[in-house]
Amino acid sequence: MALRNIVTEGDPILRKVCRPVGEVTPRIQMILDDMVETMRDANGVGLAAPQIGIMRRMFVAEPEPERVFCFVDPEIIVMEGEQDSEEGCLSVPGMVGDVKRPEKIVIQGLDRYGKTQKYKFEGFDAIVMCHEFDHLEGVLYVDKAENVRPAEALAEEEEK
Repeated sequence: MALRNIVTEGDPILRKVCRPVGEVTPRIQMILDDMVETMRDANGVGLAAPQIGIMRRMFVAEPEPERVFCFVDPEIIVMEGEQDSEEGCLSVPGMVGDVKRPEKIVIQGLDRYGKTQKYKFEGFDAIVMCHEFDHLEGVLYVDKAENVRPAEALAEEEEK
């Protein structure tokens, strides 16, 4: 496994729609492993392929320690409800913003072994999956967010 460089806002790759992967090969598995390592090293809870410069439809997420999900060619097939989230992004360092996301989703795609998987997520898990899925569409959270501000402002609010 290897750490990958994380692409930041301003790089045009983050604004492009990713191409399907198609087949999960040993190379795709290696990239997914690198993505998990890179995400953890950066203290993130998710990382999409375009964030490391790869224009393929895949992402990894770890909404809780040791609960890792790998999605290849994912599709969100159900979205229900609405919730407010306060989000940041490894590709938009030092900033946070308020985003409206679905409360519940159903997402399907291939796992790291090429097997079809389907999950229901709600709450924070749904936020993470939707955030990463948006990256595959060339969308950053700041495109949907209100009140985008430096992350330090969040820390100051929490201390009060």
